[in-house]
Amino acid sequence: MNDIAHNLAQVRDKISAAATRCGRASEEVTLLAVSKTKPASAIAEAIAAGHRAFGENYVQEGVDKIRYFQETGNSSLQWHFIGPLQSNKSRLVAEHFDWCHTVDRLRIATRLNEQRPLDMHPINVLIQINISDENSKSGIALTELEALASQVAELPRLTLRGLMAIPAPESSYERQFAVAQQMAVAFEALKSRYPTVDTLSLGMSDDMEAAIAAGSTMVRIGTAIFGARDYSNNKEH
Repeated sequence: MNDIAHNLAQVRDKISAAATRCGRASEEVTLLAVSKTKPASAIAEAIAAGHRAFGENYVQEGVDKIRYFQETGNSSLQWHFIGPLQSNKSRLVAEHFDWCHTVDRLRIATRLNEQRPLDMHPINVLIQINISDENSKSGIALTELEALASQVAELPRLTLRGLMAIPAPESSYERQFAVAQQMAVAFEALKSRYPTVDTLSLGMSDDMEAAIAAGSTMVRIGTAIFGARDYSNNKEH
């Protein structure tokens, strides 16, 4: 077993254990392998180990990888855009990715809707919440969610699937859980209003257990699978 296959197995075990501890089935939590800055060869190792869902933060890098794997016959992969999205890059996301986790304003949602090709399924979108109210982070306040969700739900080339957040780092499990629970409450309320909503993208390596305990359905894990990142060659960073 190669390193990436081994790491994937370890992360899956951790997800399973965290789910079991809070009485959930491990199948309720999707593992999104965050492959930003990693070469196609590393993604190929993860694919060989049975993984299919990958998250990318940089538009052009992600598109290059999507095209590469389409050309090599890997059409069953699922690609998630999880980085901040500028209006001038929205067309590339609309034309290539299956999911966008970072919708935080109507302008971006409208552009994705207009630019999504008609021969593709509607793009799955998550509304990003700035749950820790950090000036440096994208996302809306929870008080703005109802208005934006109702606008996004009207757009025919988008499917509103739920919420995403990147909480500020917290050292204690109790604080992590408290923040994650705020997201979970908002998610459950959204789910009761929109039948397509089923995804809470919350939790990374350091806060995954608390996120799963609160009700996350998707965790985003990169370094624990692919190893430390080298940003020196990334022009988009």
